[in-house]
Amino acid sequence: MATIKDVAKAAGVSLSTASYAINGNRKISEATRAKVLEAAKQLNFQKNGWATDLKRSSTKTIALIVSDMSGPYYSELIRGVQEIAFENGYDLIACSSFGGNESTAIKFLKEKRVDGVIVSAHNLQDEPILESARKGFPIVVLDRHLKSDHIYNVLVDNEQGGYMATELLIKNGCKRIAYISNSSSSYDHKLRYKGYMQALNDYGYKSASNLNVNGKFTIDDGYRATKLLIAQRNLPDAIFYANDEMAVGGMQAFKESGIRVPEEISVIGFDDILLAEYMNPPLTTIRQPKYEVGSLAAHLILQLLDGKSIDHEYMLPTELVVRKSCLLRE
Repeated sequence: MATIKDVAKAAGVSLSTASYAINGNRKISEATRAKVLEAAKQLNFQKNGWATDLKRSSTKTIALIVSDMSGPYYSELIRGVQEIAFENGYDLIACSSFGGNESTAIKFLKEKRVDGVIVSAHNLQDEPILESARKGFPIVVLDRHLKSDHIYNVLVDNEQGGYMATELLIKNGCKRIAYISNSSSSYDHKLRYKGYMQALNDYGYKSASNLNVNGKFTIDDGYRATKLLIAQRNLPDAIFYANDEMAVGGMQAFKESGIRVPEEISVIGFDDILLAEYMNPPLTTIRQPKYEVGSLAAHLILQLLDGKSIDHEYMLPTELVVRKSCLLRE
């Protein structure tokens, strides 16, 4: 692995100048900084965040990077990682990727401040993750599929879940089924939408563009998207919300408008967050193995740190949870 000395030599500068440039010291001109950073990139130099303690070869810490620390989906995920880490004598640092590629979470990837990283942050681009992967520093990603010798994927069968949700609605007599989702760039959305479309196609139905509305996986976005559908005055038979939070917002919008669930419209979500079974009516949904995903990801990190060889991809199934927000045929 390249050292700071190698970078200084390649850039034709002193060791101290190279160090200043990499650490963002303003004493260095922009031209010199650019030259040093280019040399570092060419050499695949990775700054060590614990360089002040050169004797320290292990931090006994795992980082978990998530998009939103407050989301109900992430609480179970974090618990799954945390329990396995603690059982094996490791600490866990959970941090938000707010700010995307400019977030402080990137430091855990690029500066090796921890022994391994689990990434579940759709707002981080692939490039910094791929650039940070290296021998002795395992990375497990949960919300995308990346190929690298030092990156491992734990995936949930979102396509299967999208298909099951749509098929349930069809089998219970729904013909016009709306889909309220996250932005089209979301990996999870693409697969859930693919399952939704496949089920419609298999049963001879079509999706109308006015029945597909994008949000941001939040309660507020589910509420606003549902209000938009209500305003069209031509309600579908059912709505498949791409996550439970949006379904919660949607059911509130229906309540305010005097539209009864499930008598007038069926609703199904995705995730099975804790709130789902306490809704009125209780929310039919697709259960994600949130705790199991976190637990497996932590196990993989620990196996890799122990020098074991493992597969690069793991797929966990989803499960249909039928409650009372869908009008079911006898």
